[in-house]
Amino acid sequence: MRSLPHLFACIVFLACCSGQVGRNDPIGAPDIPGQNAPPGTGPAIVERFPLPAGFTRTAFVEHSFGHYLRGLPLKPPGAPVYLHTGELKWNQRAHAAVIDMSVGKRDLQQCADALMRLRAEHLYSSGKRDEITFNFTSGFQADWKRWRNGERIRVNGNACSWTRSGKQDGSHEQLLSYLQQVFTYAGTLSLSKELVDVSTEPMEAGDVFIHGGSPGHAVMVVDVARNAAGEVTFMLAQSYMPAQDIHVLRNLKDAERSPWFTLNATDKLYTPEWTFEWNERKRWP
Repeated sequence: MRSLPHLFACIVFLACCSGQVGRNDPIGAPDIPGQNAPPGTGPAIVERFPLPAGFTRTAFVEHSFGHYLRGLPLKPPGAPVYLHTGELKWNQRAHAAVIDMSVGKRDLQQCADALMRLRAEHLYSSGKRDEITFNFTSGFQADWKRWRNGERIRVNGNACSWTRSGKQDGSHEQLLSYLQQVFTYAGTLSLSKELVDVSTEPMEAGDVFIHGGSPGHAVMVVDVARNAAGEVTFMLAQSYMPAQDIHVLRNLKDAERSPWFTLNATDKLYTPEWTFEWNERKRWP
């Protein structure tokens, strides 16, 4: 479990992922250059991974969350996953590609945190900045709008409150500072309560498979495709514990289709480092 200040503040200890065991500039809205890149070498998710035969990618509205995720820039093929310390992650078999996004130097951007990071980056870059808000495990609502207007969050034991102790600053640098505090006091348990159950609805990019608690884990759907028979295939991304580069997951149960997974093809969703129930799929409201 990560080392946290005020260990019991806002009941943080319930929020972490558990399991086995960066250094780039932060990004906003990803461009999608290199449309003619050779197969398997493209600089974005949409270019790097060809579709299984007979499938067509789901159409996304420009500037939607799905459009953003599909265009996430990737490090070059074969790039390893690094921990926040700069060390290599011990398990280099779990990922098919590494997303080119900073992880920070603290052990904070773990599983649920990485998904909140992707959500916040999308809203920030698409002009929906007032929608950036996340709950701490205690239920305290941390709004980016208040933070950028100069308020900061004071933690005193189990109590959290706003205090005006900063300057108005809506920069991306301040967004990352805000997210660091969110990551400290939120996690799988709080995020699972924020999201709504969509396990019986059609899958969308941005959906989250999440098991809240301690231990808990969360992964995000970053691309979706369908065929004429209605079969659904999708890709997943995660961070893990300790904090590490966000990466696209391999499908170790179906090497031929990997990194694509198939909805309801098995009794559970088997990812390289966690197994989810199919009914653990949720979405931001």
